[in-house]
Amino acid sequence: MSQPSGPLKGLRVLDLTRVLAGPTCTQMLGDLGAEIIKIEKPDSGDDTRGFAPPFWPETKESAYFLGVNRNKQSVTVDIAKPEGQALVHKLLEHCDILAENFKVGALAKYGLGYEQLKAKHPRLIYCSITGFGQTGPYAPRPGYDALIQAMGGIMSLTGEPNGSPQKAGVPVADLFAGLYGCIGILAAVNHRNNTGEGQHIDIGMLDTHVAWLANQGMNYLATGENPPRLGNQHPNISPYQEYPTQDGYLILAVGNDPTFERFCKNFGLDDLPKDPRFATNAARVANRDLVTQTLTPVMKSKTTAAWVEALEALKIGCGPINTLKDVFADPHVIARDMVVKMQHASGQEIEVIANPVKLSATPPDYRSPPPVLGEHSDHVLGGLLGMSAAEIAALREKGIV
Repeated sequence: MSQPSGPLKGLRVLDLTRVLAGPTCTQMLGDLGAEIIKIEKPDSGDDTRGFAPPFWPETKESAYFLGVNRNKQSVTVDIAKPEGQALVHKLLEHCDILAENFKVGALAKYGLGYEQLKAKHPRLIYCSITGFGQTGPYAPRPGYDALIQAMGGIMSLTGEPNGSPQKAGVPVADLFAGLYGCIGILAAVNHRNNTGEGQHIDIGMLDTHVAWLANQGMNYLATGENPPRLGNQHPNISPYQEYPTQDGYLILAVGNDPTFERFCKNFGLDDLPKDPRFATNAARVANRDLVTQTLTPVMKSKTTAAWVEALEALKIGCGPINTLKDVFADPHVIARDMVVKMQHASGQEIEVIANPVKLSATPPDYRSPPPVLGEHSDHVLGGLLGMSAAEIAALREKGIV
């Protein structure tokens, strides 16, 4: 494993997270140069090692696990046993950050809660990611992406107007919680640099979900009315939706009145901007069904590719609705290096989705592939803690590591 580089070089994270929200957070830190020591349960490890199929071809690793665990060292420790807890305490003497996503109070049972650690480790930054946060009536509940999407309101906004509520096709509640956790950690690192003090970061998935309701949340606060499901239409802009074309579908995004006028002028709709029902964005939003009915025959007159070419020439927002095959074959995605190849411990070359943060001086570092279970136990326990091979072997014999 090569040495870390990047803006967070020198920071060491004890990673007690698993599944998606927590590992998303710590992978981001690892990509930016932090050293991540991932603690996993002996024999089974992170739950997502078993979230398959699919496995990566010719390996025993799930694609799910590979997606959020690069730049991490896997060390097996049974924290339910006193000797395992003692190892965690020793590791914390060498770590700046502890990240965890256990249920509220679960780590305290093992002497690893924040209040139990802060006196001995006053500089420790301790990030907890849970479904509902450390306080409030729902704090003890487990958090799962689908139920957070349901309780957080996004499902009430997603789907066809006369259809059932829909969740997003990827686990956005987990992902946002992980990214907000990373932001909190970075803020706490800066605070510690200025004051020498660590702190506890309390990330609740429901909190972060409410935070990214964004314009729809503000629409409700401004009116007191629940926004309706609009399918692929925009609540505040029209036309801004999918339209059928001659051979498929296209997203048309007309962001303002001059753009709408330009669209109409070039595609045989010169009279529409003079019609009070179409003249302004507010009028078009109020008459969105009429806008859709009026533009649909026009959009069906060309193929998707022809529309993209014509609209891009006029600087009008548009784009095809891509499958994932289309996405990863897209020349822009390729040019932006959004897929990275890494040599896995199995001997197979794997591909992972790249970090999207483009830093000119300290770009993300892809120094090590997602680890196999316990791959770095001897290296970390021997190198960082100075344990002998015999001591590690004795712990392994007892099932501690």
